[in-house]
Amino acid sequence: MESLLFLFTILLMVVYYLLTGPMRDNFKDAKAPTQKEQAFLLAGLGLLYVVKGSPVDLLAHLTFSAHMVQMALLYLVIPPLIIKGIPVWLWRSFLRIKLFHRIFKVMTFPLVAIILFNFVFSMYHLPIVFDTVKSHWLLHGSMTISIFTLSLFMWWNMLDRLKEWATLSALQKIGYIFLGSVLLTPACALLIFATNPLYSTYTDPQAWTQALALCVPVEILQNTNIGTPDMFQMLPITQDQQLGGVLMKIMQEIVYGIVLFRVFFSWFGKESEKIDPLPKDFSVSKEPQPSE
Repeated sequence: MESLLFLFTILLMVVYYLLTGPMRDNFKDAKAPTQKEQAFLLAGLGLLYVVKGSPVDLLAHLTFSAHMVQMALLYLVIPPLIIKGIPVWLWRSFLRIKLFHRIFKVMTFPLVAIILFNFVFSMYHLPIVFDTVKSHWLLHGSMTISIFTLSLFMWWNMLDRLKEWATLSALQKIGYIFLGSVLLTPACALLIFATNPLYSTYTDPQAWTQALALCVPVEILQNTNIGTPDMFQMLPITQDQQLGGVLMKIMQEIVYGIVLFRVFFSWFGKESEKIDPLPKDFSVSKEPQPSE
């Protein structure tokens, strides 16, 4: 799986280079991507490989807290990097395609985007859903892609990549960010306040081994005495589970806080510009003093 993801990441980089380089003359209003855009895109794709294709993915199958850090990076950090890494002219060309335009129109509607992402993410972490998804590679891959796609739609409204698609005012965007923070709280609270382990894929040896097969070749699992789940836990399983909920909430608050800070000061700067400055030749006139 790691090699396939590596090849997929390289393929995406090659496609990006071709579309923004030799082939960009085929697009309307195209120009070379800025260094910042290239840096965002490379950082997003590089982090994607680290999170899903490196030993970090294995660690996420061994400890639940590592899994939640992986989720935070995958859905809260990587999507805005990729969105900002794609030039605006390429976004416009993409959205001129009727099918994609219609999908984006519906899925980026603010309430739809923010509720759908948080609902699916929360449902995924219900024990019965989580253990089922973690045990089947097709379900696991489909769920990961689905939540990642929903995270892109959610982030689209925060970043205003295209002015004509900016539907939220600054104050509405602040409310949108607060709503996103609130909607993720129940999923984190489920983990933080649970007094018993919730997931058999981190406690039951058979379910745990089946989940490991998603990132470890089956022949290695069959020919190696890999041990039991508790052998890899630095904390008791319940405490590790609680730590995962705390880490997810903290990372969300940090990321959303940064976006909120930028939105607020951008709005404050625009409001300040509306105030007419004093004329340059303005001076306070003094009333003549009465003569004695």
